[in-house]
Amino acid sequence: MIDYDYDLFVVGAGSGGVRAANTAANRGARVAIAEVRDLGGTCVNLGCVPKKLLVYASQFKDDFAAATGYGWTLNNAAFDWPSLIANKNREIERLHAVYQSHLQQSRVTIFNGKAQLLDAHTIAVAGTQCTAKRILIATGGWPFVPDIPGKQHIATSNELFSLKKLPKRIVIVGGGYIAVEFASILNGLGVDTTVCQRAEKLLEGFDEDIRDFLGAAMARQGVKILLNSDVHAIAEDGDAFAVSLLDGNVMTTDLVLYATGRTPNSAGFGLEELGVALDTNGAIIVNGDYQTNLPSVYALGDVTDRINLTPVAIAEGEALVNSLYFKDARPVDYNNIPTAVFSQPNIASVGLTEAQARQKYSDIAIYKTEFTPIKNTLSGKDENTLMKMIVEPVTDRVVGLHMIGADAPEIIQGMAIALRAGATKAIFDSTIGVHPTSAEEFVNLRTLADPISG
Repeated sequence: MIDYDYDLFVVGAGSGGVRAANTAANRGARVAIAEVRDLGGTCVNLGCVPKKLLVYASQFKDDFAAATGYGWTLNNAAFDWPSLIANKNREIERLHAVYQSHLQQSRVTIFNGKAQLLDAHTIAVAGTQCTAKRILIATGGWPFVPDIPGKQHIATSNELFSLKKLPKRIVIVGGGYIAVEFASILNGLGVDTTVCQRAEKLLEGFDEDIRDFLGAAMARQGVKILLNSDVHAIAEDGDAFAVSLLDGNVMTTDLVLYATGRTPNSAGFGLEELGVALDTNGAIIVNGDYQTNLPSVYALGDVTDRINLTPVAIAEGEALVNSLYFKDARPVDYNNIPTAVFSQPNIASVGLTEAQARQKYSDIAIYKTEFTPIKNTLSGKDENTLMKMIVEPVTDRVVGLHMIGADAPEIIQGMAIALRAGATKAIFDSTIGVHPTSAEEFVNLRTLADPISG
């Protein structure tokens, strides 16, 4: 029997990798983890956490304006970007310490450096070679930037979190969740914001009603949205940049932010040299057990480019370890995974979109409501909330819920439990609402927005 240095060597200390490492080590496995950057991966350092902090910062302008309707007088409110970034950095450093403490308490060996797979069981990292019975790749994704003239002038979400000062003007290229979130953040902080999206609408893949509602809401807030538009080239223009569009128009801006998707971070780890199968975009191909074509090498999370969400990577890490070491096969259920977009207004969904439901079922019933949240009745804020429920009439089962408006992510989290439990429309109808809240509207939907149709 071969005596390996470790039972499991994890490459990448993001959410999925850390969960796998801690879970395995806490059950007695000998575990090491390698990270070339900071503990916590994208979510802690360049994604979910700092983004949510910036979202909160961007909402205060509206909150201050709303306060007048509630009798408050606010004078001399001012925003300071360096203070926000310094405070954000302190919180991220605190989380680094938490991650390191948990790994150390679990007796996980931590390597700081980029790991290289030398063979199916050997890893080189930080000037050391070691062996492992199994290797797990959990290296996440990386922002994609197209190869266009002036590419060197492009910033990504990675750089935005460490800007020394806010630009006065920004052009954001892309129409996905990262693009609309940063557009909302920067617009809320007073930046003249333009979104350039090559498709006909924002947020491809989301429910059409939600897409339409968000585009209109962002436009009312002052975000300029250019649809069916794309960038041809970027050039320096004094202290600014000239952004040339394919239609011949040119915009002048202080910063160009590309939010055109992310690609799996699989290059440079020796995977190709070992013959680990990769998809055309670099995603590591795995089977249902997160195993690659090289039996000792596994992968999970965004580097496999399936459902790229932090909680999914965490669930995959736990499921893998439970299966490998405890013979507890509880595979991740990828159905009815709730998602949120922290745009302004917030979006959250669980289950099928209307288009998906029409493809899957011969008949569906749609319920919708649009209303003014009670807070906005005195605040004067011109922002409604939209809620949508999709039902399969044959079983009466609710198969999709979508919301855009304040607190949508907090509300949909609870609704996701109901969908996973198989809740029917009758159950929603018989549930007593919490009054007065926006959430109660989900149990008060009675009128069909659309006739039952195929």
